[in-house]
Amino acid sequence: MKKMLVSVVSRVLSGIAAQKPASRVLVGSCNYSKQATFEIKKCDLYRLEEGPPASTELTREDGLKYYRMMQTVRRMELKADQLYKQKFIRGFCHLCDGQEACCVGLEAGIKSTDHVITSYRAHGICLTRGISVRAILAELTGRKGGCAKGKGGSMHMYAKNFYGGNGIVGAQGQLFEVYNMAALWKLPCIFICENNRYGMGTSVERAAASTDYYKRGNFIPGLRVDGMDILCVREATKFATNYCRSGNGPILMELQTYRYHGHSMSDPGVSYRSREEIQDVRRKSDPIMLLKDRMVNNELASVDEFKEIDGEVKKEIEDAAHFAVTDQEPTLEELGHHIYSTSPSFEIRGTNQWIKFKSIS
Repeated sequence: MKKMLVSVVSRVLSGIAAQKPASRVLVGSCNYSKQATFEIKKCDLYRLEEGPPASTELTREDGLKYYRMMQTVRRMELKADQLYKQKFIRGFCHLCDGQEACCVGLEAGIKSTDHVITSYRAHGICLTRGISVRAILAELTGRKGGCAKGKGGSMHMYAKNFYGGNGIVGAQGQLFEVYNMAALWKLPCIFICENNRYGMGTSVERAAASTDYYKRGNFIPGLRVDGMDILCVREATKFATNYCRSGNGPILMELQTYRYHGHSMSDPGVSYRSREEIQDVRRKSDPIMLLKDRMVNNELASVDEFKEIDGEVKKEIEDAAHFAVTDQEPTLEELGHHIYSTSPSFEIRGTNQWIKFKSIS
């Protein structure tokens, strides 16, 4: 009798252990809508007769993908903030948390074969262009496992059809044209201005007589887009790419967005704007919350499902951060590599304190 009782209890406990977590059971039992239609803010137009649509469809699959990507960008930037304060990351560090809808929406509106060049504050675009969190954080901490072997930092991360960030303001436009002409691509060009309302510590209202940046192309048509809404960014990008691919020439897009951090890690971000202003934007216009609320309210996903994604993203970031602080730094011999396209047989002064510099005749 005792053995039978033990056997029954054992089977019951085994069945409980084999059950899925409550959140997974709930997610699996829900009947979700496959897609929903949303009204989006109209874009302001310049030298255009028509613009992007005022409504768009969002599928459940795309919505979850966008949410995961934006949440990954957000948590990655917050982890970079922590690593910088712990002095694992040195030098310049410009974070893009708050602007996640811009990079994710841009990628949703173009093709993987399209070419992208950007300015600084580029970590989010690096991720959407295919560089892993692990490779990005390791690059920021200067480790061998970084996407540029720890030698480039924020400004020199590259992926297929992505040509890195540029520290000089506005340099990406000229660099694109150099690439374009050198490769004889003759590609259509979309100039994108991410207007986060401040140039370093100066508000746009104090810096410019006219803040209609989407009109600054003069003879180039322009769009002013809600850069906090991923669906607005996606539809505007699709419109702009179709416009350019149809042979209409270049177009300028101004994405009105907001950064939660200061200009860089050396800027607390609250000397020229109030904490209340930042909190107000977070409460009313946070791009991640806007997408999440839309999907929940239209039965595209559940709160528990988003919590599950959040947990998975958090683990991915923590694993990547652990690698970024434990991986080896590049050797002194490695630091002089890739300065030249060929590998000249001479050492470069200063890269290795134990070798004697050899002059070049």
